[in-house]
Amino acid sequence: MAIASSSLPFLYSNNGISSSSAYSIRLSRTRPLQCRCSWNLTRVVSAMKSDVSISKENIVIVGAGIAGLATAASLQRLGIQSVVLEQAESLRTGGTSLTLFKNGWRVLDAIGVGSDLRSQFLEIQGMVVKSEDGRELRSFRFKDEDESQEVRAVERRILLETLANQLPPETIRYSSGLDKIEASENGETLLKLVDGTQLQAKIVIGCDGIRSPIAKWMGFSEPKYAGHCAFRGLGFYAEGHSFEPKVNYVYGRGLRAGYVPVSPTKVYWFICFNSQSPGPKITDPSVLKKQAKELIKNWPVELLNLIDITPDETVSKTPLVDRWLWPAVSRSASAGRVVLVGDAWHPMTPNLGQGACCALEDSVVLARKLAYAINSGTASIEDAFKSYGTERWSRVFPLTIRANLVGSLLQWEDPIVCSIRNNVVLPKLARLGPLLEHTNFDCEPLLTTNV
Repeated sequence: MAIASSSLPFLYSNNGISSSSAYSIRLSRTRPLQCRCSWNLTRVVSAMKSDVSISKENIVIVGAGIAGLATAASLQRLGIQSVVLEQAESLRTGGTSLTLFKNGWRVLDAIGVGSDLRSQFLEIQGMVVKSEDGRELRSFRFKDEDESQEVRAVERRILLETLANQLPPETIRYSSGLDKIEASENGETLLKLVDGTQLQAKIVIGCDGIRSPIAKWMGFSEPKYAGHCAFRGLGFYAEGHSFEPKVNYVYGRGLRAGYVPVSPTKVYWFICFNSQSPGPKITDPSVLKKQAKELIKNWPVELLNLIDITPDETVSKTPLVDRWLWPAVSRSASAGRVVLVGDAWHPMTPNLGQGACCALEDSVVLARKLAYAINSGTASIEDAFKSYGTERWSRVFPLTIRANLVGSLLQWEDPIVCSIRNNVVLPKLARLGPLLEHTNFDCEPLLTTNV
């Protein structure tokens, strides 16, 4: 078997990684073809095809989404290179936007891309909650609740491209879907790709999303359906829109919607509705728009108009799911030198706007611990991953439950309960400050000197 090697800056020692060695390249020589018949030629060609090369890699990140690219960029900033496998032919830049609170922005600042992104997106000043008939129930200003708060809705495409630009060329390998993962006796991991490529990895970081094959291989259960689905879209106003920089929520019975300006020309919107099952998968934009508008046909007209001017490629319908990481019951975030980051480990519903923020937090925490283990030579990779899992579990487990409960409360269907919510709870009792405490997260810049 021919073995090809990439450039490896380090090898493992018993406790960690030594930076003084590299793998050598061993290539088998093929004998000259001296066959006189097609049968012999067929045998030789068949033998050559079965001799699949195995590429040796130090750190392989599976998935080029937010978690994967942020982890790769964080490691790169700490002087550690990685390979990122992405099953798509290019960055998956479809979809809409995501809301980042101050904890997300602190991570982006640590990675070194915060300033660039801020210049492209509006800072959201506050939040307005309305009833389905358009009556304002409550309004908040973020700075009044927390002077350090920073909220912006960021277009997913631009966030991914910005993170990808922090990586050296050829770091991301497209059309590299994972087919199978196998543990090796030496503690390494064999990754078999759909196209037949095989990689022997020292470290594997699973950033492959909600339906993560790596999480499944590690024994995690499938994420659980939360009982709600969401339509989403990104409206485009060629001449600019007139919306104030606020998050606008509209609450109905078992139904809620929201919209928020992303930039001077784009506005993100969503409609969340109760459903006993996720239902059939529908991708036809015209059908999705029709279904979304039917749900809110008697609601404020600006939301209906927003759906009408939304480009088809940004419209989607998805079920909301999560996974609760119960203590002493759920599996660890890592298994040996394989570890999970972001949605692959802790998918959560979007009711707190913390899915992407937590994935970003994961990336810098993991990168720091892994870089320390690699550079110190005294800490093992396994211990670094266990430390990461312990630290992050105490953060993401409560948030996952809180996001689920908030969603359940906001999706009330009982008319009496909804009336109490609209006339008592929201206008007289609700406080935004306590709901923002989870956005506190300390994150120093990622520098090789502070590893």
